[in-house]
Amino acid sequence: MGSGWWISDYLNNPNINGQVWVVSWAVWVVFSICLHELAHGWTAIKLGDDTPRLAGHMTWNPLVHMGPYSLLMFVFIGIAWGAMPVNPNKLRGRYADAIVSLAGPLMNLSLAIISLICLMLWGPLSQGHLISSVTIPDPLATNLQTFFHLGAMLNIVLMLFNLLPVPPLDGGRILMDVMPSYRRMMQSENGRWIALGVFVIFFVFAGSLIFDVAGFIVSSISIFFWAIFFPNM
Repeated sequence: MGSGWWISDYLNNPNINGQVWVVSWAVWVVFSICLHELAHGWTAIKLGDDTPRLAGHMTWNPLVHMGPYSLLMFVFIGIAWGAMPVNPNKLRGRYADAIVSLAGPLMNLSLAIISLICLMLWGPLSQGHLISSVTIPDPLATNLQTFFHLGAMLNIVLMLFNLLPVPPLDGGRILMDVMPSYRRMMQSENGRWIALGVFVIFFVFAGSLIFDVAGFIVSSISIFFWAIFFPNM
């Protein structure tokens, strides 16, 4: 049984290299959230809103994007969140707010694709299937494979989670911008309770499911790729 603290559970798991998992997860969480928020900021600035720059959020400092409470939550349960100040009234374009909101999940999708490509190529490279004269021994070979796998999985999780159609998540902001009736409902008192209910239901009943789905996607794609192009691995 796990201790209940994610870091301890990883470190005490005999089936994995706990230190590599903890370090990899920490790097990817901080890096992915920062890039997610910066994608919102870059897009908002491009569409006429200089609030991200004026607020001092166009930085790589994770404390600015995540804040102390988010980082503290990460230490305790392994998940965190970020924020990027945007003023929709300054944005140019009919669906500018939706575009700014979509930029974050698209960044996570891009990071997932890059990580997945690295994962698919790293295995054959480390075993000498890409360049016969080049082999990479353990622990580096296995450690980097873990790093790329976690990067792809985490960013799929972040993309799917942020696209849930409830505010203040990106999916909710997108729907509120393109569907005025949905915006009116979500801004009503009942709508706020609906949004809260979706959050509770997700975390109680589907929180682990999204991780399982992301892990299945990464494993299935990489195994299929190796089976097609490197059947002797």
